[in-house]
Amino acid sequence: MEKNVRPEIIISSIDAERLDDLLVSLPQTGIVGRAELEAELDRATVVEPEEIPPTVVTMNSTVKFTVESTGEEFELTLVYPKDMDNSGKTISILAPVGSALLGLSQGAEIEWPKPGGGLIKVQIKEVTYQPERTGIYHR
Repeated sequence: MEKNVRPEIIISSIDAERLDDLLVSLPQTGIVGRAELEAELDRATVVEPEEIPPTVVTMNSTVKFTVESTGEEFELTLVYPKDMDNSGKTISILAPVGSALLGLSQGAEIEWPKPGGGLIKVQIKEVTYQPERTGIYHR
């Protein structure tokens, strides 16, 4: 993959609407991750929830991914900020890697800016749970 070429992303119309509402509710400045999330939403292909492929990361999906620089593997659920908890098993959509995961397909890789500079490269290993795959479209 060429450096800084981002793979295609697909998001559901429900996720797009809720994420737009989230962005509207946030202050225009001072929120880490806001600009990155806006950029991802701007480039996303939006489809109806029933049309989401089963291997795409959507909101509330649980995904296994690897950070290339460390080889460390994570399994986290992508959530809205209000749904973050202390379990260590959730990641906010506003976190740098959270925005990077949204809409990616299993097997995809992406380089993403890290707080403080530099890039982090992640690869999607598996979408272990996706609400749309189980018929849950309105969450």
